[in-house]
Amino acid sequence: MDIVTPDICDDYPEVQVVEPGFQNFGGVDAFGGEVVTVKCFEDNSVVKEQVGKPGNGCVMVVDGGGSKRAALLGDMLAEKAADNGWAGLIIYGCIRDVDVIRKTELGVQALGTHPRKTDKKGIGDLNVPVTFGGVTFKPGQYVYSDNNGIVVSEKKLG
Repeated sequence: MDIVTPDICDDYPEVQVVEPGFQNFGGVDAFGGEVVTVKCFEDNSVVKEQVGKPGNGCVMVVDGGGSKRAALLGDMLAEKAADNGWAGLIIYGCIRDVDVIRKTELGVQALGTHPRKTDKKGIGDLNVPVTFGGVTFKPGQYVYSDNNGIVVSEKKLG
């Protein structure tokens, strides 16, 4: 499936659209897949754990509380996610190592960049509903992203 979110919105008017504010940072501009959620705040321990596991074409949706005080994803975790078959990550927070991530075969959307890494305290929740951008993401939904925006569907499209 070619992912073009305006076409998805036209063809599937029931999809939810995430409010603008995200930027595309990954080496893959358009990506989509089944949702896996992480809820964490200034601690990317659960993100680090998950990118080390097979992604099976899924998209990790990370609710970082919108924090712009530390990065939840860097080049090493992005490369590990790509190597393990994740389609991408959507991060309600910041990333770092942008120049390397832009060359990584992975979709990455985030609010912005920050050079500081997070503390690792082992705090965070996996596969719980998360809400940001006017949308609640639930494990098992499908998310599609490109340079136009991010849309969420209850079912796989295309």
